[in-house]
Amino acid sequence: MNKNFYEAIKERRSIYAISKESPISDERIKEIVEYIVKHVPSAFNSQTTRAVVLLGESHDKLWNITMEALRKIVPENDFASTEAKINSFKGGYGTVLFFEDFAVVESLQEQFELYKDNFPVWALQGSGMMQFSVWTAFAAEGLGASLQHYTELIDAEVKKEFNIPNNWRMMAQMPFGKIVAGAGEKEFSPIEDRVKIIK
Repeated sequence: MNKNFYEAIKERRSIYAISKESPISDERIKEIVEYIVKHVPSAFNSQTTRAVVLLGESHDKLWNITMEALRKIVPENDFASTEAKINSFKGGYGTVLFFEDFAVVESLQEQFELYKDNFPVWALQGSGMMQFSVWTAFAAEGLGASLQHYTELIDAEVKKEFNIPNNWRMMAQMPFGKIVAGAGEKEFSPIEDRVKIIK
């Protein structure tokens, strides 16, 4: 990674035009995801975040599962745009699936009754940090990615297909690949309305 932190954050955009190529090796992809899963912070050092990287046929299977799940609920006359969207994700090199291990969350709820209601919230926050970190690291390596949320539609079938533990709760899907076309211009709300410095 040769970009500085600011540049990487700025370049982390939702990239939908991706190809079945990667500017980095599978080993480097694995190294990035493992490093981030290991080092992203978690409440009580609970380490509830989990990731599954799907490449090749497994990546294609995921989006086939998603397509068929959507076919059951999207009206046929509206399906063409849905099909094109899912095919754009399938057209990528791979997908990262993000999970939280709720067996750990529930165990912590039992151990620390005072914070019981907070642990699911903290798990979501940890997942968000992991998703952002992987996304930013991919951007720094020249990989385009976007974050998708077809979770409820595909969770059971994905767990069955890829032998995912039932206590892992899926949070999001991140298709990625070589960038074919970049993101458009981004508009920003006035920063002074979003950040306050108080002395």
